[in-house]
Amino acid sequence: MTSASELRSGKTHRDENFPVASWIIHPRHRTLILAFYNFVRTADDIADHATLPADEKLRYLDLLEKELLGGGDTQKEAVNLRLALAERAMPPRHALDVLIAFRMDVTKLRYENWDEVIHYCRYSAMPVGRFMLDVHGESTSTWVASDALCAGLQINNHLQDCAKDYRDLNRVYLPRDALAASGATVEMLGEPKSPPPLLQCLQALAVRTETLLADGKSLAAEVKDLRLGLEISVIQAFADRIVNMLKVRDPLSERVHLGPLELLGYSLGGVAGELARRAIGRRPVSKTAAGA
Repeated sequence: MTSASELRSGKTHRDENFPVASWIIHPRHRTLILAFYNFVRTADDIADHATLPADEKLRYLDLLEKELLGGGDTQKEAVNLRLALAERAMPPRHALDVLIAFRMDVTKLRYENWDEVIHYCRYSAMPVGRFMLDVHGESTSTWVASDALCAGLQINNHLQDCAKDYRDLNRVYLPRDALAASGATVEMLGEPKSPPPLLQCLQALAVRTETLLADGKSLAAEVKDLRLGLEISVIQAFADRIVNMLKVRDPLSERVHLGPLELLGYSLGGVAGELARRAIGRRPVSKTAAGA
């Protein structure tokens, strides 16, 4: 096997929990965004591959990085992104950051505390939001709210898929100290229904994630691009609904994903809310992102 494409899971941008290069985004940005998505999705699928040995996963991730930086032309996802970035004279910094997270996925199966999870999100999720902002020419002052929203989205996903990650990959993003505080154990993730201590832990983490999402609520208003602001409002609406489900439901035994009608309803609500806000003209005061 010579191509990372052969390791793809089959998942596309239409299968994500949030819109990717949707009709809301201006067509001039979609080619670059989809090139970035396909690169990230390929790397993610490599890291999550059920049977590929760890050393092979790392070899493929290294190969993607090498070719993204111009060291070859055998991996189409890396080449396509390299060319798309070059057209905009954009550096590959955010794609390189995401590769750090996928290497962590291969080598790190447990997280000790919330800070370690946020550190993971710094590389797995925050670069995606920063990339989107850069594509639209937004100020780095928007990164503070973007980082919070992206981390919240990532942890929502960790909570939704906690049983699958444990069962399929022996990977647990739930912090050890949070499990211990509730009297839960990792092995409880293998049960068909969460025992009370695990459910308490999961719902407490959802409450903590809700705070992150609240810290990201100003983002749609901070960006200047109308279409991007609308897209962010839709993503925020999805995330808020999911975290509210996670606060009261058991992801081991209950549905904690949005159905098609819910996706449509929250999309329309997010768009309408942001259009109304912009019509009124309210804008928040932006903060300066650390390390921008």
